[in-house]
Amino acid sequence: MTQIPAVLLRHRITVEPYAGEGAYGAQYRHAIPNVRALVDEAPRMVRTADGRQVTATATVIAGPTLDCPPGSVITLPDGRTTTALTVARHTAPGLPVPACTEVTCE
Repeated sequence: MTQIPAVLLRHRITVEPYAGEGAYGAQYRHAIPNVRALVDEAPRMVRTADGRQVTATATVIAGPTLDCPPGSVITLPDGRTTTALTVARHTAPGLPVPACTEVTCE
């Protein structure tokens, strides 16, 4: 499986992976700084896993091994903090296309 070329991942983001709910609210694992990504801040409508239709304010494309479950906190290159709404892993085993992870953010 080929990966998306690093030259296309022009931005750096920080990801705090969502770990679930605890006694005091949402829990996150240790932050992962300097994740290479391509950030598109064009708004678009997406449907979340629970069926809500919401407006995503950014889409992040990163490598196929990105640890970013829905609910994770993402700090974008401009310093804005957002939450991952949906995560899609794109793979095409046996085909000469790159694998990547696509995250839509609120």
